[in-house]
Amino acid sequence: MHHLRKRPKIFLTLIPLSALLLLTLSSLTKKPIQNRETPQRIHIYNKIQIPESACEGTLYPDLCVSTISTFPDLHRKSLPQIMSAAINVTVAEVKASESNCTRILRRFPELDLLEKRALDDCLELLDDTVSELENALSDLANIKTTAKNKNDLQTLLSGAMTNQYTCLDGFAFSKEKIRPYIEGRLVNISHHVSNILAMLNKIQKTTSFEGEAFPEYGKMKGGFPKWLSRRDRRLLQTAVTDIVPDVVVAKDGSGNFTTVGAAVAAAKNSSTARFVIYIKEGAYFEYVDVDKKKTNLMFVGDGIGKTWIKGNRSVVDGWTTFRSSTVAVVGTGFIAKGISFENYAGPSKHQAVALRSGADFSAFYQCSFVGYQDTLYVHSLRQFYSECDVYGTIDFIFGNAAVVFQKCNLYARKPNENQKNIFTAQGRDDPNQNTGISILNCKVAAAADLIPVLSSFKTYLGRPWKEYSRTVFLLSQMESLIDPAGWLEWSGDFALSTLYYREYKNRGPGSNTTARVTWPGYAVTTNETEVMQFTVGNFIQGSQWLTSYNIPVYLNLTS
Repeated sequence: MHHLRKRPKIFLTLIPLSALLLLTLSSLTKKPIQNRETPQRIHIYNKIQIPESACEGTLYPDLCVSTISTFPDLHRKSLPQIMSAAINVTVAEVKASESNCTRILRRFPELDLLEKRALDDCLELLDDTVSELENALSDLANIKTTAKNKNDLQTLLSGAMTNQYTCLDGFAFSKEKIRPYIEGRLVNISHHVSNILAMLNKIQKTTSFEGEAFPEYGKMKGGFPKWLSRRDRRLLQTAVTDIVPDVVVAKDGSGNFTTVGAAVAAAKNSSTARFVIYIKEGAYFEYVDVDKKKTNLMFVGDGIGKTWIKGNRSVVDGWTTFRSSTVAVVGTGFIAKGISFENYAGPSKHQAVALRSGADFSAFYQCSFVGYQDTLYVHSLRQFYSECDVYGTIDFIFGNAAVVFQKCNLYARKPNENQKNIFTAQGRDDPNQNTGISILNCKVAAAADLIPVLSSFKTYLGRPWKEYSRTVFLLSQMESLIDPAGWLEWSGDFALSTLYYREYKNRGPGSNTTARVTWPGYAVTTNETEVMQFTVGNFIQGSQWLTSYNIPVYLNLTS
């Protein structure tokens, strides 16, 4: 389809560099693994039976068996200990891949700008992977609480796997031959993480609540999820004029800073206390990066359409999709209230992100996200959006987070001629990832510029970016812009059997499902138990963190 995202699932056709570049890069590839001595018969149980048992049900059993067979005293290790050892192996491979990317950048300064940016993305993403895997090790260290921490572990491992594929996505428009020299390592890392995720499924979690996917997270306090602190709840419920911020950003110089980026830089690193940045009304033309060291930040603006953060980076202008975002947040516990985030590159500039979030426990309340293709990049980990507006054209809510949109307005805009509108493109790569897009009690409608030409463009609820794409629309109002088929193929029959798409008790003219697609992975459901797993309380464990943010939220389908 013309102008749609180029996110290939197979390797790109390779265009050779100079012979010198190829010869030098070849020295950066991994050396073959030396064959090990055949184990003595006395160790057959350790080397074969235990690995095969632990690796049963993994997607890459040969890699799994060959990895854990090398662990000493294997017969004495519990499953969490085996997983920890596998994570340590994976961390070492991630660090080796980081070194590989660094060597390429250092040795070949003549690489084009897009190639350099893609490698820089990989370095950041690999660093995030190390952090996520090390946090997973901490959760596994206390075996007695492993079952309780199972959902945290799934989240961390899901995010770690997503990072590798995001790195490779950055080379989708590359004209050089760098990708093959990093790809094998990254795919191997992802396969290791996939196997660890599959092992995690063997750890049983005992519960006393029926019908809930994550019952230990379902408790409320004062009408909010318990994970939100009392101060955060107050901040989100309090009028802007009554909030006492830590710093103020104002274009006219009346605050502490005139740019948002300067205020972020002033925040203490690795803070466990909330740091509130009040951004006064105005348009701030800048690119803001809330990196992983900037934890527990909160942006408070004067409201949608009043406080703007704007940029216009795009893939057409030489940025990777990952790096095109006007605002990127990675620091855990990020909150935004009353802000409009925009990428105004336009519909002809292809991928152009307004906001990217890879921040665990991130929440956005009464914010707007304005763009065209790829407006809102819900990259990874757990996220929540309440009473927000999202505007775009192609795949304008996309990524591989576990994310819930509650009481939001999703607006399709007028695209270029011969383009189609697609609300979602979910990027789940592995059936054991706990990720997906849940759209609950939202409005799905046409923006003002699309309404006069509605009949000229087709609009769909989503399409499968990756093989196990998962998206649900629950109890939402769908206007007439939705094509009767509802959903669009990505490429031929790719992912049609492995995706998970559901519609549940939606309303409005666009919710008529009589002519919907007949893919094996799609269904209209009336099963409340099935869709309950995609609520705030269950899907993103909202009762443990959202309740302290003071965002109006309900944990179940309607309350």
